[in-house]
Amino acid sequence: MKYLIADHHRRVVGICWPALVATVVKLLLVPAYRSTDFEVHRHWLALTHSLPLSRWYYDTTSPWTLDYPPFFAYFENFLAFFAYRVDPTMTHLHDGLDYASDLAILFQRLSVIVTDVVLIYSVYRLTKGGHLRGIERFFIWILVIWSPGLFFVDHLHFQYNGFLLGMLLLSISCLEDGRDLMGGFVFAVLLCFKHLFAVAAPVYFVYLFRHYCRGGWVKGFVRLVVLGTIVLAVFGAAYGPFLYHGQIQQVLRRMFPFGRGLCHAYWAPNFWVFYIMLDKVFAFLLVKLGFHIEAPKASFTGGLVGDSSPFSVLPKITPLITFILVLLALSPCLVKAWRNPSPKMVSRWVSYAYTCGFLFGWHVHEKASLHFVIPLAITALKSVEDAKHYFFLSTVSCYSLFPLLFEAQEYPIKVIFLLLYATLSWLGFSSHFPGTTSSSSMKETDENKSGTHVFSIGYFGQSYLFGLIVVEIWGHFLHPPFLGISCQFLPLMMISIYCALGMMYSWIWQLRQITMLH
Repeated sequence: MKYLIADHHRRVVGICWPALVATVVKLLLVPAYRSTDFEVHRHWLALTHSLPLSRWYYDTTSPWTLDYPPFFAYFENFLAFFAYRVDPTMTHLHDGLDYASDLAILFQRLSVIVTDVVLIYSVYRLTKGGHLRGIERFFIWILVIWSPGLFFVDHLHFQYNGFLLGMLLLSISCLEDGRDLMGGFVFAVLLCFKHLFAVAAPVYFVYLFRHYCRGGWVKGFVRLVVLGTIVLAVFGAAYGPFLYHGQIQQVLRRMFPFGRGLCHAYWAPNFWVFYIMLDKVFAFLLVKLGFHIEAPKASFTGGLVGDSSPFSVLPKITPLITFILVLLALSPCLVKAWRNPSPKMVSRWVSYAYTCGFLFGWHVHEKASLHFVIPLAITALKSVEDAKHYFFLSTVSCYSLFPLLFEAQEYPIKVIFLLLYATLSWLGFSSHFPGTTSSSSMKETDENKSGTHVFSIGYFGQSYLFGLIVVEIWGHFLHPPFLGISCQFLPLMMISIYCALGMMYSWIWQLRQITMLH
């Protein structure tokens, strides 16, 4: 017992160090760049504080209307209780528009930092098993807690992804421990905070149905009823008040604004980038051949949110088409989960589900790559192939977020963060997988025999990551002096297309893994 207590104490102290370093860095970023998402969340504080619940999803005081599920609205209302006491103006619905006093900035930044404790606890819980050595556990903590994407999106751009991803990891850890009811409960709560996590719902349903609802018809049915009751209770707590006021339709309309278009303002590096470019190539060729091609209603290169039909030649893509494509891409994973519902595969299946949603979904934000990169960090040390894939994917994902931080003063920050993280990852993987130069084995090499640790991602990975450097040099250093304002969105287009190639490769790799592993 004393040994277990001492071991637990060492683990708690161990995770405090990377968490403390991350917190210090986050505090240093408090006065840095903020996107419009800062005002979005400030406004949500104000409207949930100033208006009765029955008016939350009808408010149009600001363009940034409430479009998250009810639990997040309750969360904003909870924060507003403290925000009012720190700086009352930030909770004023009309006077507070675009309000950003020093106190308001500090409060909102600190709210993100404090809620990150959920992520810290979740990754600690996921790695508390005896299958990991101390140094391995510590390295995974660093991979998650020091993820540059989380720094970019949450502590510069401004969002609460760390808090929400912490809930996802907590749910996964419960499933891996065999606590299926708790895992399903936490995931249901997460969906009532942010509905975009619902992409993994089919995986959860199939896994829980096959893993938890087993043991014969009677026992299975009873367990299904219990599980369904828990999920319905969570959704009842979230949506019940709005159902009482007859506002469910309005809430859903705000949560699913399909009129925003297929792509976000910044092109997420997914499958639709290639579809868009193919449409433009066809249109250009047909015009050159003398055909009259009507210009699209919206531009994908103008940095604005377009409508749902900005194509000149290729068929219009609708939300239903993207939904079907996501389900088709998910189907091999669902079949695997049905046949062999193994707890050790949950993190891979969930990550794969979010990869499918990212690549084929409707109006995907580039920030959504965090949904699958963070869970995959948990599996990064399971094999050398996992390590290579994670190093590749985390680098591509981080670089794809560069356009979010477009001001000059943030450029050194994002470059340094990416380089430091890549260096730490490389050193960690080299230490854990010494001499792994082959993509298919872990045989000892001459370098390893001489005491040198070599971690190689192979010729393809090295070539592709070198291409990221070429894209960045052109877009940031060569494009402005050579082309100036002409083709000003070409660098953004190059980042989207090139990163999309990497994301597609990752999807294929993950698909291969889940179909091969047991």
